[in-house]
Amino acid sequence: MSVATGAAVAGNYFAQPLLDLIGRELGLGPSLAALTVTAAQVGYALGLILLVPLGDLVERRRLAVSLYALTAVFLLVTATAVNGTVLLIGTALTALTSVGAQVVVPFAASLADPAERGRVVGTVMTGLMLGLLLARTASGTLSELGGWRTVYWVNAVLMVVVAVLLRVFLPRLGGGDRRFSYPGLLRSTLAMFRHEPLLRWRAGIGALSMASFSVLWTALTFLLARPPYGWSESAIGLFGLAGVVGALTATVAGRLADRGLVQVVSGAGAVLLVASWAAAAAGARSLFWLLIGVVVLDLAHQAVLNSTQNVLYALRPEARNRINSAFMTSLFLGGAAGSALTSVVWARGGWGGVCVLGALFSAGTLVLWALERVTTKAPSVPDAAPVVASSRASH
Repeated sequence: MSVATGAAVAGNYFAQPLLDLIGRELGLGPSLAALTVTAAQVGYALGLILLVPLGDLVERRRLAVSLYALTAVFLLVTATAVNGTVLLIGTALTALTSVGAQVVVPFAASLADPAERGRVVGTVMTGLMLGLLLARTASGTLSELGGWRTVYWVNAVLMVVVAVLLRVFLPRLGGGDRRFSYPGLLRSTLAMFRHEPLLRWRAGIGALSMASFSVLWTALTFLLARPPYGWSESAIGLFGLAGVVGALTATVAGRLADRGLVQVVSGAGAVLLVASWAAAAAGARSLFWLLIGVVVLDLAHQAVLNSTQNVLYALRPEARNRINSAFMTSLFLGGAAGSALTSVVWARGGWGGVCVLGALFSAGTLVLWALERVTTKAPSVPDAAPVVASSRASH
């Protein structure tokens, strides 16, 4: 399941280091080629809102397998694109169905014993973050071997293999909530924000943490391409390997959450998120401090994300996919806002301005966590059982 999530999310990031190659072959200008990134973002956002909640309505294994199979088909559309229109359509549809990864994550949480849910979710999310971080590196390497289309062919085959493995090894798990029609399901997803105070707090925390994460990874390309670094595109792509260290800590955060330390993990993650930007600022001229900043920020973001998912997945098991849809949409919007603001701030303030922006988002994460602790009556989430019980009682 961890491999499945990573393979699915990676497809949304393959195009970023290949825009120049794709533009030259298909005769696209830089701005039109860059629309492939926008198409992926829009498609993924629509998938989070329109498809992920279906996990509470239909049988989840069938939904996951279907989404992975469709992703393989749409990757083939992209791989065989003969013009910009087909490329954009294939990219958008691939992103739309790649939210199968966000069906697999709550699926794993549902299968896990409550006492091990943090470790299980951490393991699956490690795969997702590795797919996100390593997609650019894999894309650049495969494009040098066989052209830009190669990475899409390879990933399409991988999606077929993953779909078959999920079909063989996952148990049937029915959504089964027949009270809802599809429109009612979407309304219920939005209503989660009104009914679940913890979801509101955690959506804000997650959005700000993701914004900080996006600021760093968007601006790194600008920093490493200019003096004193002056790295090539392939070398910049390999820098994504530095983030792997932070991503691999997700299981550690999950184990701590399983021991009743979920709020400690959240708070420590928020503090480290702020501290990471001090190291990143020193990294303007020091590769050592830049690496420290990247590793600490990724570690901190993973701690915040994993602990937040443990809090939310314990709320209402029957609505886990709708809660995940609401939370991940907020996370995505935070990341998109961070990326958009980074370009503006870089043009006016350079790396120093970017570090201030990232630190502000990180400080906001810490403030929201502190306010949640003060205003929310539920003291902590040591394990799923008491939270689920109290949630059912309140509804």
